[in-house]
Amino acid sequence: MIRGESEAREFVARFADAAAIERLERLGDALAQENERQNLVAKASLDSMWSRHFADSAQLLDHVPRETSGPWLDLGTGAGLPGLVIAALCPDLEVVLVESRKLRVAWLERMINELGLANCRTEGGRLELVESFPAGVISARAFAPLPKLLRLSARFSTERTHWVLPKGRSAAQEVQELPKTLRNMFHVEQSVTDSEAGIVLGRGKVREKQ
Repeated sequence: MIRGESEAREFVARFADAAAIERLERLGDALAQENERQNLVAKASLDSMWSRHFADSAQLLDHVPRETSGPWLDLGTGAGLPGLVIAALCPDLEVVLVESRKLRVAWLERMINELGLANCRTEGGRLELVESFPAGVISARAFAPLPKLLRLSARFSTERTHWVLPKGRSAAQEVQELPKTLRNMFHVEQSVTDSEAGIVLGRGKVREKQ
């Protein structure tokens, strides 16, 4: 379990070179400034940027095989968590950020440009309006209850899609409430940043009608 900012930085460094760490430092500074303008993250979490946001996002990489090809589809990305962090850590991996709120889309696009993330793009609008494509990874930090999330994103999934869905304290309960055909696809792993939080993991295609 990660405890404190120092341990969080060391954890993230497992996935990063010096250039990636520098990108995250710039992202952290910009996020704190932008949070004065729009409520991207809880103000109390700004003093724990590396543990609450960066390590919390980076840990998803432990559940995605290195040979996985993109795109990585991040739903309801908000401040870019986890998608923008993943793009900063993995510049060779295509990342698509879906966000419907205009102010947040503008923030995301500005950070993509300022951090030089040629591997990352935004889809500004509701997920229902995004054109389908086969995703290698689907993530969502705080997008929707699990049944709705799976229903809305099913058309992006294939037999090779990895699902990495941080769900906090409700993770196990949300999996148990799925129809049996879906329940067997998913399991829960404990978060390394919160002893009471879980990550819903799975692999495969979800059918739009269950």
